[in-house]
Amino acid sequence: MGKAEPRRRRGDYGFDGDFRLVPAKVQAVLIVTMFAVLLGFVVFDVITGRDGAALGGGLIVLLLAFTAASFAFTTRVGKFQVWARILAGLELRGDERLLDLGCGRGAVLLAAAELLPEGHATGVDKWRPDQTGNSPEATRRNAELECVAARVTLHTGDMTGLPFADSSFDVVVSSFAIHHIPAAAGRRAAIEEAVRVLRPGGRLVIADLGHTREYLAWLRELDIVTAERRNLGWRVWWGGPWFPSHVVTGTKSR
Repeated sequence: MGKAEPRRRRGDYGFDGDFRLVPAKVQAVLIVTMFAVLLGFVVFDVITGRDGAALGGGLIVLLLAFTAASFAFTTRVGKFQVWARILAGLELRGDERLLDLGCGRGAVLLAAAELLPEGHATGVDKWRPDQTGNSPEATRRNAELECVAARVTLHTGDMTGLPFADSSFDVVVSSFAIHHIPAAAGRRAAIEEAVRVLRPGGRLVIADLGHTREYLAWLRELDIVTAERRNLGWRVWWGGPWFPSHVVTGTKSR
């Protein structure tokens, strides 16, 4: 993997999470309130001399604080660092056609577009609330701010049924998106579609926080050779080492 680090981003890429039922601001208030209540109990236990309870409560508060900090780092910093290295490792010529499945607000899509001065980057998303303010308008604004709008096309669509011809792209990537498909059959359909639209000799990169062993097995059944899976390390712990991320890579047979 390359050693490249991301430059400072000009766009606003929000926070990752599930905001379908509870809005992000409400979740933030609930988390702060929970910390305040727990800390209050710890202080009370210290004042009243309940050392064991204070120690246990303090450890719980520290664990929760670490989990929250780890998640915030991943969504705001870590995933950008990891993807900068992944994209550098592809050693793109600069004229490729690249597809990003579940592009969201463009964190990976636009970083890839910067590496394609003679190429093009296409993003597909259903624009669900798995990021704050997720919408095609937000992604277009980010593309303008990153000065790559001319190289980017956005589509509203389902990754299990892509509106592209076979062998349309040189590179297909996906960043923490396919796991949102609840059924294994749907996730497999997304993998099959990714392989279908990839040209022979093209490369596939899927980073996710779950189901990556499934992806690896399915890719080995399809036309992907040298399929591999590896841990992406602490920069993309979604709350700690108990929520790791992996990347699956491979090349379509010629």
